[in-house]
Amino acid sequence: MTERAPLSRKLSAIAESATLKVDAKAKALQAAGRPVISYAAGEPDFATPQFIVDAAIEAMHDPKNYRYTPAAGLPVLREAIAAKTLRDSGLEISPAQVVVTNGGKQAVYQAFQAVVNPGDEVLLPAPYWTTYPEAIQLADGVPVEVFAGADQEYKVTVEQLEAARTDRTTALVFVSPSNPTGAVYTEDETRAIGQWAVEHGIWVISDEIYQNLVYEGVRAVSIVEACPEVAGQTILVNGVAKTYAMTGWRLGWMTGPADAIKVASNLQSHLCSNVNNIAQLAAVAALNGPQDEAEQMRQAFDRRRRLIIAELSKIDGLEVPTPLGAFYAYPDVRGLLGREWAGKTPTTSLELADLILEEAEVAVVPGEAFGPSGYLRLSYALGDDQLLEGIQRLQRLFA
Repeated sequence: MTERAPLSRKLSAIAESATLKVDAKAKALQAAGRPVISYAAGEPDFATPQFIVDAAIEAMHDPKNYRYTPAAGLPVLREAIAAKTLRDSGLEISPAQVVVTNGGKQAVYQAFQAVVNPGDEVLLPAPYWTTYPEAIQLADGVPVEVFAGADQEYKVTVEQLEAARTDRTTALVFVSPSNPTGAVYTEDETRAIGQWAVEHGIWVISDEIYQNLVYEGVRAVSIVEACPEVAGQTILVNGVAKTYAMTGWRLGWMTGPADAIKVASNLQSHLCSNVNNIAQLAAVAALNGPQDEAEQMRQAFDRRRRLIIAELSKIDGLEVPTPLGAFYAYPDVRGLLGREWAGKTPTTSLELADLILEEAEVAVVPGEAFGPSGYLRLSYALGDDQLLEGIQRLQRLFA
């Protein structure tokens, strides 16, 4: 009997999402009765605002929403996204420059598929969201990490990007506010990176999913607003998941130059056709409706941010830059490594995260998921009481 043909080498090389893996492990332990507190999931713990849910219920009663609609998205939603892009990113676009996707993750995937050719190098500032390198490799590209540590507030410089650039560099990933660090680039820093990209003809994939979750009066200035001339070689990816507590609705989008959006739309027409119409109409309500509840959620995140940073800073051996966006803390934990805790001596942040889960029943994501070892990501998108209790457990463990 002839042996079965092998599985896809490309897909076999792709790793499972580390953040989802840790979150699933925490939930399994919770289901088994262990009092695990999880900081793993990048997911708001709030309910989706009721007016958005009501819009979805209304849409479910309209039979036209049971049918296929344009692959690139409902015209009314593409118009709302164009208006939001002008309002928050300072870029005027046509609704024809929008593709609505199944969550921001699909937008990221399609963006790389649209601009990366086999062997192209994509500069990837680290720490990075765990999906970026896998999505780059699925487009047959080569991720090139450019690391910035806590001493740089996790923000890369033009000088670092230029040092990493080669004649095969065709794209740059730019994320502000950042997942996993919460770092927000200043307008001047953003402009300098945009001008550098223009100078070298490099595509920019700018993930703006957290742009409305910023604190201390900071504004996340879009790269296309700070440097308007880069718009012709920039794809913006975004979605409703984080701002409106709509992670499970799976509604994102990408915008960019017409030719890039056209090839991405062609891909989507074969990949999944149109996004769920009910979710699309819920997103219209979110973008066009009152923003009061979104602001209340942002204020709650701000309160939690200040609490988690204050409490983590009490642990000797941690360096905790203050995040100005998103809902993550990203402490440098190298001061805890190589020391004995509860009879064990972790030497990597992966080993440290395992120790924390076992001894303190707290789930965190190790830095290996986002780049170099020596860091932990803690999401503060969980209830205030659990947030404090979990950090107090860490304080006792590392006392």
